[in-house]
Amino acid sequence: MDFTDEEITKLCLQPGDLLVCEGGEIGRTAMWRGEIKVCGYQNHIHRLRKQRQDIWPEFYMYWLQAAFLILGLYAGEEIRTTIPNLSRGRLKSFQVPKPPLEEQQKIASVLSTIQRAIEQQDKIIEATRKLKKSLMQKLFTEGIGHTEFEETEIGEIPREWKVVRLEDVVDRKRNNINPVNYPDEVFEYYSIPAYHGNQQPVMEVGKNIRSQKFLVKEGTVLFAKLNPRVPKAWLVKSNTNKRKIASTEFIPLYPKEDRVKDLFLFYLCWSDHVLPKSQGLVSGSTPSRQRVDINAFFKIQIPLPPLPEQQQIAHILSTVDKKIEIEERRKATLKELFKTMLHKLMTGEIRLKEVEI
Repeated sequence: MDFTDEEITKLCLQPGDLLVCEGGEIGRTAMWRGEIKVCGYQNHIHRLRKQRQDIWPEFYMYWLQAAFLILGLYAGEEIRTTIPNLSRGRLKSFQVPKPPLEEQQKIASVLSTIQRAIEQQDKIIEATRKLKKSLMQKLFTEGIGHTEFEETEIGEIPREWKVVRLEDVVDRKRNNINPVNYPDEVFEYYSIPAYHGNQQPVMEVGKNIRSQKFLVKEGTVLFAKLNPRVPKAWLVKSNTNKRKIASTEFIPLYPKEDRVKDLFLFYLCWSDHVLPKSQGLVSGSTPSRQRVDINAFFKIQIPLPPLPEQQQIAHILSTVDKKIEIEERRKATLKELFKTMLHKLMTGEIRLKEVEI
């Protein structure tokens, strides 16, 4: 876009400017740090620029976050129209605290240190996910320690491996159950909503489960047939002795123990050998309601290493997954720490006036 010199002078940001959302996430605030030489802002964002030397902008960025998101101090201050928005006049009327400049700086320093740690965790998680993706590509095509390869209908694979169909290594027999016939029994229920939640099955009594389900067992791999553009694969594993049931929107894969390891099969379902192929085997015109053709799915050709090598491959990938889980827990802990410190620092419950930072 072309701007006049007057518009550039008026709309260009300076380091330390605060940007406050007028609509959408009303009150969401960020600080411009001069990441690029010339940058303007659009008219649905309020720009705040300090007018005094005893003001530390970063402190007020965190104050607005706390006030809007945690303390609810400015609740109801937005204009209620068809689309709620925060006017410039109302924003200017907000009363804010003014600690001594040194304390503003200390508070901002503590909170920004935690935020940088969270950002570092994001980088670690992203890098580990990339590592897992690379490992999967390598392990499912080259295996471990092979020197001889051959070209097959699914590409080049180690000479010792076989090419089989999914139906060759899993049992297609499905055991159906109607939980409502067992009204007081507590089931371990693997549902699509539970997968999207925290990927943990829910404990539910039979009388609350109104439709027929699949009876599954530990080691079963559940591959979602509904809307494969949003992939879902789940390995049934738990420490409970309750009967396990799964939504009929999953395709249950019962591994034949003499052919395939359950954990290897789980990771294989996420690989390029299965996932993208399943996404091309759909029926239905509405993307979110499309379903994988089950018969065609079981005809998908896959590489099959010997059982010991399957176990090695699964172990490598599960180790990386455990690393991701650890880093995600660390991130969650840091986010909770940030929220706690934001609340305590902005309410004065913790004072940093006399603390050396």
